[in-house]
Amino acid sequence: MKNLILIRHSKSSWDLPVNDIERPLSKRGIHDALLISSNIETSLPKSFIVWSSSAKRARESAMIYSQNLTIPFETIIIKDELYTFDEKRLEEIIKKCENRYDNLILFGHNEAITNFVNKFGSLFIDNVPTSGFVSMQFEIDDWSHLKKGETIKTVFPSHYKNEQHTAKQIH
Repeated sequence: MKNLILIRHSKSSWDLPVNDIERPLSKRGIHDALLISSNIETSLPKSFIVWSSSAKRARESAMIYSQNLTIPFETIIIKDELYTFDEKRLEEIIKKCENRYDNLILFGHNEAITNFVNKFGSLFIDNVPTSGFVSMQFEIDDWSHLKKGETIKTVFPSHYKNEQHTAKQIH
């Protein structure tokens, strides 16, 4: 059995005139990364490997998660090839994961993540939002044999913001 957690990088800032790959997180992105990383610890496997796109917004997202979840940041593998928006390319990269790892956590980009989740998961998601967390499980022993699996859990910032909004209305 293989488990995959896909995390879309948090909201980035468009305020600076930099190349796309160098865009940093916005204040909202930092807030949402803290929010989601504070609410997923029980959903993480005991052991895992973590990969991140080399884009600044993905690396910064991974850093916030690593701090909140006590994952040593130096153990996160930064992969240039994860700076992709194509789900076929994302699939190819995931299939190359070493089989000694049963659990992979990956920080990446849309449209690749949403399209991958809809192709390989059991739950249709219109759009995995920034800071979106999707946990998937596959009945395989070899990453290269990746096939349709089950979407186990989704955690999106809106799940918490709606609860906070509702709580404010009740009081």
